[in-house]
Amino acid sequence: MSGSEAARRSAATVSKDVSKDGRPETAVMGTYARQDLVFVRGEGSWLYTGQGDRYLDFGSGVAVNALGHAHPRLVAALTAQAAKLWHTSNLYRIEGQEALADRLTRLTFAERVFFCNSGAEACEGAIKVARRYQYISGRPERWRIITFQGAFHGRTLTTLAAGGNEKYLEGFGHKADGFDQVPFCDLDAVQAAISPETAAIMIEPIQGEGGVRSASEQDLKALRELCDTHGLLLVLDEVQTGVGRTGKLFAHEWAGIAPDVMAIAKGLGGGFPVGAVLATAEAAQGMTPGTHGSTFGGNPLAMAVAGTVLEIVSEPGFLDEVQGTALRLKQKLAGLRDQFPALIEAERGTGLLTGLKLNASVTPAEVVKAASAEHLLLVGAGDNTVRILPPLNVTHEDLSEGVERLARAFGRVQNHPSS
Repeated sequence: MSGSEAARRSAATVSKDVSKDGRPETAVMGTYARQDLVFVRGEGSWLYTGQGDRYLDFGSGVAVNALGHAHPRLVAALTAQAAKLWHTSNLYRIEGQEALADRLTRLTFAERVFFCNSGAEACEGAIKVARRYQYISGRPERWRIITFQGAFHGRTLTTLAAGGNEKYLEGFGHKADGFDQVPFCDLDAVQAAISPETAAIMIEPIQGEGGVRSASEQDLKALRELCDTHGLLLVLDEVQTGVGRTGKLFAHEWAGIAPDVMAIAKGLGGGFPVGAVLATAEAAQGMTPGTHGSTFGGNPLAMAVAGTVLEIVSEPGFLDEVQGTALRLKQKLAGLRDQFPALIEAERGTGLLTGLKLNASVTPAEVVKAASAEHLLLVGAGDNTVRILPPLNVTHEDLSEGVERLARAFGRVQNHPSS
């Protein structure tokens, strides 16, 4: 090794000790503005640091840990499968895939399921299903998809283009073509955007990242009618809203409609990476061998965990309990708004996908920081909103404790603005 190379490596090693703000620095790529917290274990709604500090998790890994941390049935399912088989690839039939796909089709509108590893993959797969459907139906000119401002469909180049957020697109070259964005739930704008090249309309029933903004039941019904009238597919992104998060198994059920294609992930794995594309048989007819794939998608470990999550969430009474918990949380948040009218503009969301729209005097980052000081974990969002996403099985005691900590956090912000 040359002297200059040794010096360069030595300098690099030293630079990893601490960053400019005094925090420990690692070789992990700096794509996240992380809080300086390291959790070593979790139990129920709680996370624990190596020093024994306990935090109440009302972020649920951004709506991923649907059943909290270390749920005994999930631990048992993963442990049992890990002792048998981890991976074979999709060159062969996978027993767990067939069982989970059968359960999903029995519980939903879908007749076909494709398994992948994340929400972005699921959304990308849903886009491909919609375009391929029009192609196989003799309408190859129909490949454009109408999407909505404020949407978030993932971090791949295509799903970033579908979301259209310029902040996330900056520096990655030309935006992928094929998406026509309109204001959220502006039905006149949707109608005007439909052209001979339109293949589908893609929407989140509730925009999580976009600020917990909800499409009304009437909006979803109108979009379904527009798709039927114009020969388009209705594609729902239920990555964050699905698997019980809103008090129904899927959010579109509140409107009494069914999509043609749906992307799901997050809560489906309860913390294990898994996603899926659900579709009617007609919509999926173009997805023939070679048109799509995922090396790790639907592996036996993911299927064992996801199957257990779906089994628990679909048990009699589970979603009724989620709805009851959501009502209690809504009442508590309304009280919080009354307590801090200078900070909170409104409460938003459905079920346990909730948010507080903040007044212009405060930012989500301030509230998240103040909550962390109270050992409460929250998640920021767009439209000056902070998300509150407790596990679906959060106890009454933990729910009350969380709101009390949130009240103390708002007290901190009110007494020490911008601190």
